[in-house]
Amino acid sequence: LQPSAHNPSILEEARSRFELEAIALEKLGIHNRIPRLLDRFEEDREFYLVQEFIDGPDLTQEVKEGKRLNEAQAIALLYHTLEVLEYIHEHGVIHRDIKPSNLIRRKSDHKIVIVDFGAVKEIETLVLSREGRPSGSVVGTPGYMPIEHLGGRPRANSDIYGLGMTAIQALTG
Repeated sequence: LQPSAHNPSILEEARSRFELEAIALEKLGIHNRIPRLLDRFEEDREFYLVQEFIDGPDLTQEVKEGKRLNEAQAIALLYHTLEVLEYIHEHGVIHRDIKPSNLIRRKSDHKIVIVDFGAVKEIETLVLSREGRPSGSVVGTPGYMPIEHLGGRPRANSDIYGLGMTAIQALTG
């Protein structure tokens, strides 16, 4: 993760957000369907997270144009992903970017693992506001973000919306 500018205010804000995100990932990583955070460090104004490798394809292999999941498969996808989202939300964290490429079907047990927490991406988008304060831009993927998220106010239901859009895409191909 590299802040977009070398301004000292932005670097300090990036450092602060990075530390908070790492702490959140450490807590969440005790769940067996969230990658464990193995290490974190800063070098030359760049921030690094080292996470557990999850062996398996992301859901873009299952949820893609021209391929449809049947109702039972879509319900299973929702159920298994909602189990993990419930855990994340209970810990006060919003993923911010639920979509097929951030859901991995682990090869060893075929369970869904949630990866690539969007809050980390805020570090890369930090800029100075007109008032001279560091601020981040909206993090997420168009088509998977609800309107409140686009307005910079993501909530837990923003993740549910992204999962719902994934399910619609899975059902309709």
